[in-house]
Amino acid sequence: QVQLVESGGGLVQAGGSLRLSCAASRSIFSLDPMGWYRQVPGNQRELVATISSGGRTNYADSVKGRFTVSRDNARNMVYLQMASLKPEDTAVYYCNADFFSSRDGALYEYWGQGTQVTVSS
Repeated sequence: QVQLVESGGGLVQAGGSLRLSCAASRSIFSLDPMGWYRQVPGNQRELVATISSGGRTNYADSVKGRFTVSRDNARNMVYLQMASLKPEDTAVYYCNADFFSSRDGALYEYWGQGTQVTVSS
């Protein structure tokens, strides 16, 4: 079991930057991958970016070149640096972590409560 707590959301003007943080309640070495998703009311939750335990990253096409995901295994933290923000980036952003249990062969998925990001035009 792991709890994820996001922070860093807020209101920013178009073209601005924000950094989201996700704090995990325990070691994240075995959480693979970790990442960020976002959701607009009425829409499905969509992938923003993920990062593997080895540092391999994956981004949605809509954020490539503008967002950067990173993780600090020593501090149990995952970050999303967002730049050149657009009004269409407005959403609730969720931290996500996957854990594969070799003991029972199950994949566990964990989510934070979300943090609101609003980009004004």
